[in-house]
Amino acid sequence: MNLQRGYLADFVSLLFPELCAACRAGLMANEELICIDCRYNLPFTNFHLQTDNIVARQFWGKIKLESAYALYYFNKGGKIQNLMHQFKYRGVRQIGNLLGNIAGGQLNKNDIFNSVDVIIPVPLHKNRMRQRGYNQSACFAEGLASKLNAAVEIDNLVRGTATETQTHKSRFARFENMQDVFIVKDPERLINKHVLLVDDIVTTGSTLEACGIQLLKIEGLKLSVATIAYAE
Repeated sequence: MNLQRGYLADFVSLLFPELCAACRAGLMANEELICIDCRYNLPFTNFHLQTDNIVARQFWGKIKLESAYALYYFNKGGKIQNLMHQFKYRGVRQIGNLLGNIAGGQLNKNDIFNSVDVIIPVPLHKNRMRQRGYNQSACFAEGLASKLNAAVEIDNLVRGTATETQTHKSRFARFENMQDVFIVKDPERLINKHVLLVDDIVTTGSTLEACGIQLLKIEGLKLSVATIAYAE
């Protein structure tokens, strides 16, 4: 019976092969979600090795960060765009956990990120959450947490109002669009904690900045940020 099931699975895979979420090539039997070639050759930033990396510089003079990080570079039409499309719009939420594990494997070798107590994903508005069914940043946070030995909080930082899409907005317009959007429901839970704020893609950093402004009002809180990708 098991042999028959194996043959059936092989036959189905020939007709409907599973594809790499990044390059869209067929996956081999021992590959999951992302092919081995992509796992090693996607455009890693190595920002965990650079304290003054491009992401960190975006927040200089705006909010005080312990450290900042992005796992990959994002380029239009590239493999990371394919990957993020499958993750955000095709319901393949497992991609977030996998990328969180990969990022966590880099960050757990960094003393600053190893001191993180709590990981908080940038929240979605309830309407967007209802449409998508999950928060992609929370999936990434869960993968990170398994490597950093940190707790994930998804119910403390909340988005109070829905905002217009940030696509095609200038940096100033993006920042204005995010003003007073986020609320910390229970600040006392975060007193004297090192919080890692995570999102999927950072471009201008306005969303992370707006969240950070609210979080840094909390006594003794230290803040770092991490994202899946940095879009130049």
